[in-house]
Amino acid sequence: MSRRREEQPVAEQEATGGRVVVVTGAARGIGRAIAERFVAAGDTVATIYRGGDLPEGVHGFVADVTQTAAVDAAFTEIEQTLGAPAVLVANAGVTRDQLLMRMSDDEFEQVVDVNLTGTFRCVRRASKAMIRARSGRIVLIGSVVGLYGGPGQVNYSATKAALVGMARSITRELGGRGITANVVAPGFVETDMTAALPEETQKRYQASIPAGRFATTDEVAGVVEFLASDAAAYVSGAVVPVDGGLGMGH
Repeated sequence: MSRRREEQPVAEQEATGGRVVVVTGAARGIGRAIAERFVAAGDTVATIYRGGDLPEGVHGFVADVTQTAAVDAAFTEIEQTLGAPAVLVANAGVTRDQLLMRMSDDEFEQVVDVNLTGTFRCVRRASKAMIRARSGRIVLIGSVVGLYGGPGQVNYSATKAALVGMARSITRELGGRGITANVVAPGFVETDMTAALPEETQKRYQASIPAGRFATTDEVAGVVEFLASDAAAYVSGAVVPVDGGLGMGH
């Protein structure tokens, strides 16, 4: 079951204007930057997450996206306390990198259950209110490796590639109801994970990127913000790379 973050009083959960935006996994990295961007724009931002400190102004609902009942309960709480979500950013994800011949069933299935099936659970639940409102924005956080590939990432790459089919199927199914669904595909991004890489490894990765550097989390968040805006009302089923030219449209 889901539970609301206890240190946030009910009074602080009240909507303060703008749209209700749900960003999964907003405690760190790209998800955190996305949540901060929507808060700054005046939206009411909620996250479904497993734990950790949240940005100021983000309302936390603790739930495991691998559990259907927990996801449903979290969205019910969000709707009751903040209002119906107008925007869903499905960002929560995990990696279990391993070479193909050494990858276990469990390492493959864990990544699929969070990155793909977990996204499906959130999209399915969020779409109910969007269908009633005949309006909504769904943004799925993919990856350059979804179409570009990556050694040791058969599981992760497969889930990120599958998000493209998911977004395009949602577009076919719900596009006539004013709902858009798009994929943002970041490349290498400045996060705690990339910062922990050896300096020589970072330089090698940067040398493969035409832009010659990693993206900032805010650069990814800016693209997400655009796709969730009125300006992107006619953009749906798209894959938008934020990779400095690494994937070249793959």
